[in-house]
Amino acid sequence: MVTSSFLLPRVESLSSSGIQSIPKEYIRPQEELTSITNVFEDEKKVEGPQIPTIDLEGIESEDRVVREKCREELVKAAKEWGVMHLVNHGIPDDLIDRVKKAGKAFFDLPIEEKEKYANDQASGNVQGYGSKLANNASGQLEWEDYFFHLIFPEDKRDNSVWPKTPSDYTKVTSEYSRLLRSLATKVLSVLSLGLGLEEGRLEKEVGGLEELLLQMKINYYPKCPQPELALGVEAHTDISALTFILHNMVPGLQLFHEGKWITAKCVPNSIIMHIGDTVEILSNGKYKSILHRGLVNKEKVRISWAVFLRATEGENHPQTTGRSCD
Repeated sequence: MVTSSFLLPRVESLSSSGIQSIPKEYIRPQEELTSITNVFEDEKKVEGPQIPTIDLEGIESEDRVVREKCREELVKAAKEWGVMHLVNHGIPDDLIDRVKKAGKAFFDLPIEEKEKYANDQASGNVQGYGSKLANNASGQLEWEDYFFHLIFPEDKRDNSVWPKTPSDYTKVTSEYSRLLRSLATKVLSVLSLGLGLEEGRLEKEVGGLEELLLQMKINYYPKCPQPELALGVEAHTDISALTFILHNMVPGLQLFHEGKWITAKCVPNSIIMHIGDTVEILSNGKYKSILHRGLVNKEKVRISWAVFLRATEGENHPQTTGRSCD
């Protein structure tokens, strides 16, 4: 275990301290402030474009018509939006609930307990418990703490950074990673066919069976006394091939679509999926890696579980893999 080089308080500490004004390091530039809105009001809006929901029940149906309809809808969403809610995705709801409970239980630990798993970005030890350092475009800090680690394949894990509490964390996260890896193959196969390629082509190009990594970043967004001045994660795209996200049904994700920020609805039993920069590049721009960000609020803690699918090559870093605000 490493000792963190983080000098500012964890965001959770700031939130629980009773401060009424956030430190200036967290206040967004003036040009951003006009677009930061009340996320709960935004999520209730029914007018305007909405992120598509794709039902995957028929993705491998023996009925050709059903199968083709499902695949066409997925491809259409990838081309027009680059993000979608996946339902009937094949991962049991009870397993997803256990993954969420395990992640929440870790963040419910006292901060001094979580610090035992602290990363040290300055020395390159990026796995573990951390907070955003001001090395982004704006130079500002983001209102979140996180836990970042590689979860698949098992032989590439660093088990020393995995939480020992709760006791079932490793078991449920491992099971989820295996099922998510299988889902990724199905999605990449459909996206390949949508480009007129053979089924396995995209997966091969982004690393294949042997070289693809799944990296999980649990994002913890504490209550913020001035949510109109801060962001949980600033606007970005993910450099991954695909990103899969769970969340605790508190809104916060926004997508920049047709010149406007659109707040994602909270769809029960869904997994949010982003197209990453890698697939956008490999598809020559046919599939979109959409700009997205995360809002915060003063009423509820938001937690999300982002899993980045990417090749072995390159730095495995939570702030370059994709900061993911979902």
